[in-house]
Amino acid sequence: MPTAKPRVLILGGGFGGMYAALEFERALEQGANLDVTLVNHDNFFLFTPMLHEVAASDLDVTNIVSPIRKLLCKVSFFHGEVEAVDLEQKRVGLSHGHDKHCHALPYDHLVLALGATTNFFDIPGLATRAFTMKTLSDAIVLRNHLIANLEEADFECGASLRTGLLNFVVAGGGFAGVETIAAMNDFLREAVRFFAHLREDMLRVILVSAGPVILPELGEKLGSYAQRKLTEQKVEIHAHCKVTSVTDRDITLSDGTTVTTNTLVWTAGISPHPLLGTLPCPKDKGRLLVNEYLEVPGWPGVWALGDCAMVPDRKTGAGHPPTAQHALREGRLAAQNILATVRQGWKRPFVYSTIGLLAPIGKRTGVANILGINFSGFIAWWLWRTIYLLKLPRFEKKVLVALDWTLDVLFSKDLVHFRTTRSLSSPPSTKP
Repeated sequence: MPTAKPRVLILGGGFGGMYAALEFERALEQGANLDVTLVNHDNFFLFTPMLHEVAASDLDVTNIVSPIRKLLCKVSFFHGEVEAVDLEQKRVGLSHGHDKHCHALPYDHLVLALGATTNFFDIPGLATRAFTMKTLSDAIVLRNHLIANLEEADFECGASLRTGLLNFVVAGGGFAGVETIAAMNDFLREAVRFFAHLREDMLRVILVSAGPVILPELGEKLGSYAQRKLTEQKVEIHAHCKVTSVTDRDITLSDGTTVTTNTLVWTAGISPHPLLGTLPCPKDKGRLLVNEYLEVPGWPGVWALGDCAMVPDRKTGAGHPPTAQHALREGRLAAQNILATVRQGWKRPFVYSTIGLLAPIGKRTGVANILGINFSGFIAWWLWRTIYLLKLPRFEKKVLVALDWTLDVLFSKDLVHFRTTRSLSSPPSTKP
């Protein structure tokens, strides 16, 4: 029996999906007559711009995540995985729980905000060998790995393996790669002094960038500045270079360099979510083509945003970049346009220009371009922390992050190694 309320289903709880849900939350508080459900594989919203700080032990693990059930009271939440989307029948297949049992949810309006997956460019062995930096688990695993490498390298039995243990490589010269290598470098060089048999000069920290300068989004001047500062911080930068092959022991670069290492962090590419490939919709490089209102043409009631969508820029005709600041505004607009459609009102086109781009590059140094003005050094680092602290959801998390940052100034970084190897599906051992 059809419901009296239009059913809105949001797939994905990243910036796009979450801010769409928050916009619906406000509308429902004001009496909107809708049934809205958010579907996400995690029960929290992850503030990804601070992910590298968790990996580098600058922030507590839980301080960059906000429980979805605390953010949303009026919007329903489904904790599960999206398995299939039937646009003809207007139903979404979901899996849920320990046994992955199936659900089917109908919709009148569908918001596709599933994000993207890591692109390994079909390099043999890379997918199983490399660390990624997209999820909270990724950051925790990388942090544990860095500490474990230092612990092993400190003992005599690790002397023959020390080179591989103390060589650290990050592939990708964009924001994710630069922020990760800077945070890792700060962490490792501070931590190594607590290990009796290790010295800082044993560390080798390498950034591999395909472009001539890192951070190309910020322009050549700031990119060159960032490159110079990282070099001063003893980071090796291989520009105009790519990872060409990977083995269990080594990686080989396109400039002929071979590096023995068991730490390769891959931030060098993303691919659209694989589910998009199953949909009978027009696409551009795997992303759904949408109109200026974020609607998928030919499929009334289907909307797409963020990494899932090629959103046209009305001025240039090119697509808007799939960044967090664009995604959250697309999410808000999609919700507003769905509300307008339900109320038979006027929809608004998506119009937005990047206000600014910022990146920390280690040692309380950063680079930023805000409203066309370049900043570098301590002021850029301070701007990064201030702006992102203000954008962090929930006052409680703002306080906790600010406290973590204060303690980081006063005390050294934590070196606790967490053991997280037990599977929930495996019963505990009964052996004495």
